[in-house]
Amino acid sequence: MTTKTAPLDEMVDGRGGLRPSWRGLLGILASLGREEVAERSRQLSRALLEEVASGIEPDAGAWRCDPIPLPLAAAEFAMLEAGLAQRARLLEALLQDVYGRQELLADGTLPPALAYANPAFLRPIQAPPPDRARDGGARGQLLSFYAADLLRGPDGVWRVLADRTARGNGVAYALENRRVVTRVLPELFGGREVQRLRPFFEIWQDALQRLAPVAGRSPGIALLTPGPRDPLWFEHVMLSRELSCGLVEDGDLTARDGGLFVKTLRGLRPVDVLLRRQDGRTIDPLELEPGPSQGVAGLLDAARSGRVRIVNDPGSGFAEAPALAAFLPGLAERLLGERLLLSSVPTLWLGDAAMRGRVGDLGDWLVRPALDGSVAPKPLSALAPPARERLLRRMHEAPWEHAVSAAIQPSVAPCVEAGGFVPKPVVMRLFLVFDGTTWRALQGGLARALEPGDSLAGELPRRALCKDVWVAIEEGTHVVGPGSVAMPPLSIRRPQGDMPSRVADDFFWLGRYLERLEGAARRLRTMVNRLNRYNPSPRETAEVRALAACLVEGGLLEAEIAKSGALGPLLRALPLAARENGTLLRQLNRIGRLTEVLRDRLSGEMHATVTHALRDMTEALRAAHASRDGRHGLEPLSQATAGLLQFVATVSGLAAENMVRSGGRLFLDLGRRIERAQAVAADLACALEQPEVAQAGRMEMALRLMLELCDSAITYRTRYLTVLQPAPVLDLLLADEGNPRGLAFQLIAMRDALTEIAGEAEAPLAVRAAALLAQGRALVAEVADSPQQLEATARLPKRLRAIGAEAASLSDAIVRRYFVLLPTPRAVGVEGGPHRLRGTA
Repeated sequence: MTTKTAPLDEMVDGRGGLRPSWRGLLGILASLGREEVAERSRQLSRALLEEVASGIEPDAGAWRCDPIPLPLAAAEFAMLEAGLAQRARLLEALLQDVYGRQELLADGTLPPALAYANPAFLRPIQAPPPDRARDGGARGQLLSFYAADLLRGPDGVWRVLADRTARGNGVAYALENRRVVTRVLPELFGGREVQRLRPFFEIWQDALQRLAPVAGRSPGIALLTPGPRDPLWFEHVMLSRELSCGLVEDGDLTARDGGLFVKTLRGLRPVDVLLRRQDGRTIDPLELEPGPSQGVAGLLDAARSGRVRIVNDPGSGFAEAPALAAFLPGLAERLLGERLLLSSVPTLWLGDAAMRGRVGDLGDWLVRPALDGSVAPKPLSALAPPARERLLRRMHEAPWEHAVSAAIQPSVAPCVEAGGFVPKPVVMRLFLVFDGTTWRALQGGLARALEPGDSLAGELPRRALCKDVWVAIEEGTHVVGPGSVAMPPLSIRRPQGDMPSRVADDFFWLGRYLERLEGAARRLRTMVNRLNRYNPSPRETAEVRALAACLVEGGLLEAEIAKSGALGPLLRALPLAARENGTLLRQLNRIGRLTEVLRDRLSGEMHATVTHALRDMTEALRAAHASRDGRHGLEPLSQATAGLLQFVATVSGLAAENMVRSGGRLFLDLGRRIERAQAVAADLACALEQPEVAQAGRMEMALRLMLELCDSAITYRTRYLTVLQPAPVLDLLLADEGNPRGLAFQLIAMRDALTEIAGEAEAPLAVRAAALLAQGRALVAEVADSPQQLEATARLPKRLRAIGAEAASLSDAIVRRYFVLLPTPRAVGVEGGPHRLRGTA
């Protein structure tokens, strides 16, 4: 059924005038002028790109916010809130019956094909935990968070396009839109009373705390995310912050003895409430089908025991089946004894003969799968002839698999485009949460402006133009916040090991990659400085050859070029270190990935600073790689390496000032210290192993190079002026506890960190670090006591290599002790391995 009427204009009241809620908005936009509005629109896009986008090369068009909001009158929104609250109660009653007594299926009110053939109907959940048998209590709720997509038709009536009962994505984007619009366009809010969004998240947070099954202690609340590869990772990070709950992946969790726990460095920490942002069909591989995520073996059993509440229930996605819309009016009468206040878009299920007879010409309807709400409806005319014929044949053979919905034209609202206002169709998503007594709506929402070819329903698109939804405040209206939740007094805690093992592992490797990047940049910059000197002396040429060997060891130069020792090939080869798959960009990409993985653990300022710098450094390296014109081509590389060193120093400073010592900073620093200890030992050994040192007696050259690679030349010169001797150099680089670039400093920091993590004075790993420290000091003592210091120094490379190998072995021991998680659980009797399931919106 296609409506031929022109779409309704959201600005117009039907009598040729502007709606009151639009008058002030348009007046402010007109006063700003087209050019200024266009500039603010660009600022909005940039701000969202920085806030929402991630990675070194974010998708610039992934998510945009139009500067013109979509205002709703208070009375109109109250009507929508009441209708959606009723639908939420109805869907909750439906879920309770389908997973409980199944009276609706038994008497035919609900066709069994809509349940048992629905992949979101989870049979293991059908047997409810004991507390679900009690109706009406918050502990019995299967649906605690609900969202709905709505459109306003040409007749001015709002209708529900889709119910979102699994996860209801998009609420964090609505909040972010409001924050960015408020910051970029404060003029819009001047003198206007608009409902705030923050109280909704406070209500939601308190509701989650009330759901905790264990009283008498602070509840453990966690948000389960598929991880940073998920398109909605930003939303998961934001929600975990707004709701003050931990962000966990399935590998962070384990089910033991009927409970759910987070695996931390100090053991298991209980989880009482799990806010699910992962597909409910894949959260437990022992009872459900495997998916792209490994799931948590035994999670459903823990939920049945009543020791953990999963929000929303894993089986709640069942209610998203599009065909259910055809039965909701009758179900409302049956389950609630009420008429449906807010109708769905007219929908017919083709599995019912009577409904099938009402369809008529299929060309007037949108066709979609009956059970999968993530697939967008399409008109048959939009399909290519072969695809259309296949679909028609399938609809004839298995009509129960399909539903049709009316092709209603959504209302249009003005959007900023090319400096002017362009009307575009809008679909609005609203959000509600159950506070333990009633359903409460977010006083705003997320509106999508549709481009030609965009679908009305289906998954929330990754690329979209959205609008902030405003709800006006009427005079005399009081903003209602959450009720107080009685909580026991919190005991003072300064934990060192409550961090999930995965998070600690990520910080550890972030530190290592940062240090590897700094070491590579420092070696390259040292070489560039040598090559920039015209007519090098024999001593400088020998230094270049020795330094080239260090670059080969660091993966920055080909061994054949280093062996030749010719300056020309070196000049041409060095910029290749900045190539796309080279060491520098590889480390930058690893740092970028871990920065995004740890986004919920970093302050907004730190995350923004790091991501901005990563993008700048990536561009600088690409420019350096593109410029390979002899010595002139070295200048971009020199600038790029200087920028890399500044970047690492900035991250170190931010970590020192922004991160609590007992949190991720401890492991970030531990990773850096281990990596630097290995690098110091390797660089010293490499400099001393070069043939020029022994053949020409150029120990002074090796000592100078060692000081420069360890960034300790100024300190040495301050202490000893220009006289270079082995014992003082080795003391500064191997035994001086106050030199942050020396080996001793790294080993002491490792010893103290490992002691702090273990919580015991003689921790085995800390003892190993102390033993390494003793070995370094012994090397210095032997050289200082030797009457032939030059010969004694020349014999050190093998022992320095052994110290580096032991530091690497200590790193492996740290990984085994703290970071290795349990093996991935496998479903019993499931063949074919994991396969990707279509997600719900």
